[in-house]
Amino acid sequence: MGTILKPGRFGLADSSHGFMRLLFCMSAILLGTMLSGFSASADSDSLPPSITTAPLSVDQVVNNLVRMDLERARALRHYESTRMYRLSYRGFPGDRDAEMTVEATFDSPSTKSFKVTSQSGSKLIIDRVFKRLLESEKEAAEPEMHARTLLDRDNYDFALIGFEPAGVNSTEKTGQYVLAVSPKVKSKYVYHGKVWVDGTDFAVTRIEAEPAQNPSFWTKKNDIRHDYMKVEDFWLPRRNESLSYIRLGGRATLTIEYNNYRVTDARANNKQENASSPGAARP
Repeated sequence: MGTILKPGRFGLADSSHGFMRLLFCMSAILLGTMLSGFSASADSDSLPPSITTAPLSVDQVVNNLVRMDLERARALRHYESTRMYRLSYRGFPGDRDAEMTVEATFDSPSTKSFKVTSQSGSKLIIDRVFKRLLESEKEAAEPEMHARTLLDRDNYDFALIGFEPAGVNSTEKTGQYVLAVSPKVKSKYVYHGKVWVDGTDFAVTRIEAEPAQNPSFWTKKNDIRHDYMKVEDFWLPRRNESLSYIRLGGRATLTIEYNNYRVTDARANNKQENASSPGAARP
């Protein structure tokens, strides 16, 4: 039988073991995904051609991004997915690996639940990293925390640094905008780096960033990449990868693969309810 993780919080047990603390810092890195101030100050003649030919300005892109994200959040009623967590650590005091498969469920507006269906490898990684990541994700979905980490003007400054036109054989209509993002208040729960925004749906398709604040003394650098995919009308995580470079010379690589999405759209649900109600118009 799988392990069911119910709402709750893991306590941060104190430990003198540096390895345990450097692994736990990975949980802080992932919170950065729980996903307009300044414009580029350079003269237009010095900007890359891709920016000067971009169809929209940075203000227009961010306005559309915030508006469309809010619309999608209101419409998304429920989804389920399967995740595969993998962590590989190489370095002092010894190499370790672990994997864990999880069934994830989201219910609007902010409830997430997880069921562990399989796990293997280092118990330390499973208990101290993977399961705490799940608990941290629940906390990040809570309204107060979500508001402080949302990708909007309240939390971030934006600058347009590139535009990638759609290819000849691409299904995209207008390409992607590349924005530099910088948090207004630094913490280990927000990030600075680059985001790619789809020019049609105005959804984030990719993030390459670092935590705005180093989540642990034991790490000297943390690189994050998140990729998203379109599932019906929604853009949901496809793959996350976090690389942490350790001061003692090691490296931890954490990946999360997202598969088998089953999505319920509130708009479709409302249409069904209206069609079945007395006096509803018939096709």
